[in-house]
Amino acid sequence: MSTANYIIPKTQKAAVVPSVGGTLEIRDNHPVRQPKDLAPGECLVKLECTGVCHTDLHAALNDWPVPAKTPLIGGHEGVGIVVAIGEHTQASPVKLGDRVGIKWLAYSCLDCEPCRKGLEQVCDHGEYSGFTVDGTFSQYVVSWTSHVTPIPKGIESTEAASILCAGLTVYRAIKYSNAKIGDWIILPGAGGGLGHLAVQYAAAMGLRVLAVDTGSEKRDLVLKLGAEKWIDFKETKNLVADIKAATGGAGPHAAVVTAANSAAFEEAVDYLRPGGTLMVVGLPGHGKLTADIFFTVTKSISILGSYVGNRQDAREALDIAARGKVKCFYTVKPLSALQETYEGLAKGTVVGRVVLNMQD
Repeated sequence: MSTANYIIPKTQKAAVVPSVGGTLEIRDNHPVRQPKDLAPGECLVKLECTGVCHTDLHAALNDWPVPAKTPLIGGHEGVGIVVAIGEHTQASPVKLGDRVGIKWLAYSCLDCEPCRKGLEQVCDHGEYSGFTVDGTFSQYVVSWTSHVTPIPKGIESTEAASILCAGLTVYRAIKYSNAKIGDWIILPGAGGGLGHLAVQYAAAMGLRVLAVDTGSEKRDLVLKLGAEKWIDFKETKNLVADIKAATGGAGPHAAVVTAANSAAFEEAVDYLRPGGTLMVVGLPGHGKLTADIFFTVTKSISILGSYVGNRQDAREALDIAARGKVKCFYTVKPLSALQETYEGLAKGTVVGRVVLNMQD
């Protein structure tokens, strides 16, 4: 194995969910995988920081149809330094000392049909950080050299963290939404962690942004970030009519729905203009996508599921952010604040993102 002069401790601080539905525990003595125990192709990353995502809350609560492993260290938006690489690793694309990101997709085989078609995120043999393998709510994390993402210069680690999942997810959804320069795109949940990044990516791609959310703080944020129009869903008397009016009468060309409730998806078929595209992104714990079949057909509506992104999407999303086109609105907290962050996410009161400092 390759470690250069890095001193790897035997134990670390980590946030562990010990059992299904169990209470989050902050432990100071969690073991660190030692360099000699890394398999070929694996690397050990010393984390500087990690973002907190709504997915982490679902994993901790175990409320998805697919169960997470337990005990579990959640987290999948980590940024840190490669401090060890497994012995006999062939042609590693990263080297010791590189700053890299740990994403939701921790590993894909690169050889199954989905991988060969660029859909690595639905690999037949995929592993997922903070879900099927331990994630980034720890000071050290094991990942794979072929899948950690190099972090470009020009972007702080705390900002890059949220781009690795929230930014990547909305960037890919907008990229494949069929929206062209000058088209209207609607972003329900625009003031949230994914939404406020989607506003900026959409604006940078030449789209006209209609932001939907609630509250003056979120309104001020999204208008500052590039949204052209705003609708407060709690104040409107007729959301579909107001959306159509705000977009010239016909409705938006595309909708990227990052909300975690099924109602936000159902309304999209009603307000999208003919030929419009609904990008299904948010992941409610349990929810059905119900769309009026008659109008889905007669309006030629496309409904596409968009799941995080592949390695190329991640590099593109980071590059756009590193060039100053996208800025993440975030607050930095210690790992001990993870439980209260989960509570804020559950209530929908978190504006922007929360990033945990893993060096404290």
